[in-house]
Amino acid sequence: MRTIDLRSDTVTHPTPEMRQAMVEAELGDDVLGDDPTAQRLEAMAAERMGKEAAVFVSSGTMGNLLAILSWCNRGDEVILGTEAHILWHESAGSAAVAGTLLRTVPNDAGGRLNPADVEAAIRTYRGGVSPTGLVALENTQNRCNGAVLTAADTKAVADVAHNHGLPVHLDGARIFNAAVALGVPATDLTEEVDSVTFCFSKGLSAPIGSALCGSFEFIERARKGRKMLGGGMRQVGVLAAAGIIGLEQMVPRLAEDHENAQRLAIGLAKVPGIVIDPASIQTNIVFFEWQGGPGSDFLAKVNERGLKISGAAPRFRMVTHWGINGEDVEEALEKIEAAAKEAVAAKV
Repeated sequence: MRTIDLRSDTVTHPTPEMRQAMVEAELGDDVLGDDPTAQRLEAMAAERMGKEAAVFVSSGTMGNLLAILSWCNRGDEVILGTEAHILWHESAGSAAVAGTLLRTVPNDAGGRLNPADVEAAIRTYRGGVSPTGLVALENTQNRCNGAVLTAADTKAVADVAHNHGLPVHLDGARIFNAAVALGVPATDLTEEVDSVTFCFSKGLSAPIGSALCGSFEFIERARKGRKMLGGGMRQVGVLAAAGIIGLEQMVPRLAEDHENAQRLAIGLAKVPGIVIDPASIQTNIVFFEWQGGPGSDFLAKVNERGLKISGAAPRFRMVTHWGINGEDVEEALEKIEAAAKEAVAAKV
């Protein structure tokens, strides 16, 4: 039985062009500053984000943690959304490693933060109050159906932060998905932020790595933090070579992932027991609710049919990517429908 893996776009394998580039990559010692392929990738990443410099890191989680370490003092607060990846899925590194507190404000259904809420959450040190050190945004907003922040959405929050002398970091793990969905250059979406991470190992299909981008001074601090975290790698050009191919070749095709996600959403909306609003799906992330019985039973029946999805009852997630085509979408829908019918029948 063939397996269709829709758990995440992180399950993508490198393209043949990436594999060849990795074999042929010119290498040096990146910790000593002489890996030419890593340097080329970092220059490309900075240019794509409209920033002065960039540093290659092992993951988006490391990039976000380095941003917090580089911007904040221990005891500072970071303002971010209630649905932020930094809050939910990064092992509390902001507290355990950076010594910062997370102060949340609500994300709306479209992933946005209300600038007034951000303004109200900002604090200065007085009488034992922990001061705000950073405001963090996310684009696309994973837990909000992969929702897209427009340039105006970002600017509205960034203006509040900057008026208080605070930097803004953007978790842009899927920033190119946002740019493709909006039909704008990624730089339009990063212009107002002071630092940004993005991933090579999601929609761009490289095997490993992310980039953290910002000013020259900021990136120097981040490099120091990377070394402290054990993230200094030697002949990293082997990995950087795949990232270069990702930037050069994989961004335009993200539109195909978005189309497949919309087809998934429309199909799921027709399945009894599943609740989803296809209009809420903007990029490649599809969340739905299962209301047809015990979620564990439904998930088991989905898995039995060779379909891998993520999440926990009642909310499940499917993510389209380079390894999924239109035929896979149709087959996935057939498997979901069959699993749903069986789960509903078992409940009766």
